[in-house]
Amino acid sequence: MSRLGEFSSPLFENYLDYLKIERQLSPNTLVNYQRDLLVFDAYVIENQLTVEKVDSFAVRSFVAHLNRAGKSPATIGRQLSAIKGLYKYLQYKFGQRFKDPTTGIRAPKRARKLPNVLDVDQCQQLLNQSADDWHKIRDLAMAELFYSSGLRLSELASATWQAIDTTQGDIRVTGKGNKTRVLPVGRKALNALNAWSKVSPSGKEGAIFCSKKGTALTVRSIQQRLSQLAQSGALGQHVHPHMLRHSFATHMLESSSDLRAVQELLGHADISTTQIYTHMDFQHLSKVYDRAHPRARNEQKQHD
Repeated sequence: MSRLGEFSSPLFENYLDYLKIERQLSPNTLVNYQRDLLVFDAYVIENQLTVEKVDSFAVRSFVAHLNRAGKSPATIGRQLSAIKGLYKYLQYKFGQRFKDPTTGIRAPKRARKLPNVLDVDQCQQLLNQSADDWHKIRDLAMAELFYSSGLRLSELASATWQAIDTTQGDIRVTGKGNKTRVLPVGRKALNALNAWSKVSPSGKEGAIFCSKKGTALTVRSIQQRLSQLAQSGALGQHVHPHMLRHSFATHMLESSSDLRAVQELLGHADISTTQIYTHMDFQHLSKVYDRAHPRARNEQKQHD
C-alpha cells in the first residue's frame, strides 16, 4: 500500500501537475484530488493491479469496497469523479492506450441536504447591531458584504479595496476556476465599508478586512468573528459565512424567482447547484400554506 503522499505510478503525479499548471486549480482542490487518488491507488496496489490494468470490473469492486466501508454517496461520487478525471487525462496524453474504466458506473444517489439559512428578520437582527468598537465596525462590514453580494468565504478573504467601485456600487471577485465576476454591493454594505475604511489600519489599501497589524484576516479568523457577531446579536444559533451566502441566495429567489440571475451572482457553473435554493423556497411556501390555508390545517389547530 502506498504511503501518504506517495503514488505507485508517476502517472498520478503527472495528472496532479496537469491540474495545477494547465487547469490552475486551487491548492485546496489539489489536496483533495491527491487524497482521493491515494485511496484509489492503495486499492489498486492491494489488488495487484496497475493504472494500465484497471478496468470497469475493478472500479465497480472499488465502489463496492467504499460502500462496505460505510462511505457516504457524496464521498463515493467524489472518488469516482477523481478516477474519471485521471483517465480522461491519460486518454488525452496517451490516446488509445487508456480507456475510461468508469464509463457507465454511477455513484449511489445522495439526498440533497438543504443548507441552513437565516430568515430576513434574523439577518436584520444580526446586521442592525451597534458598531460600538473597532472590531464591531469591521465585523459588521464583513457580514454586510457577505449578505449583500453572496460572496464565498475565500472570495471575501481575498477581496481588496481596489476591487470595489463605490461609484458604481460593485465589487470584482475571483471565484472557483479563477473565474472573475462583478457583483453589486448594496447601500447598507457600502455604508458599512465606508465606516470601516475610516478606522482600518491599512486605510483603503490591500485586503479589505485586516487585523490591528494591517495583515489580511485568515479564513479561520473570519469564521470566528462572524460566530462572535451572532452571539453578540443574541441570534441563539451558530452563524458561519456560507449561511449568509445561502441566505442571500434564498432571499433573492424568494423576491425575484430569477434562477439564472442568482446563478450568475453566486458564480455557479451548473444551474443544478443553484436549484437547491428553489427547493428551499418551496419548503418555505409550504410552511406558509400549511399555516394559512383553512383546508391545510389539521383539525386540532382549527378548533384551538
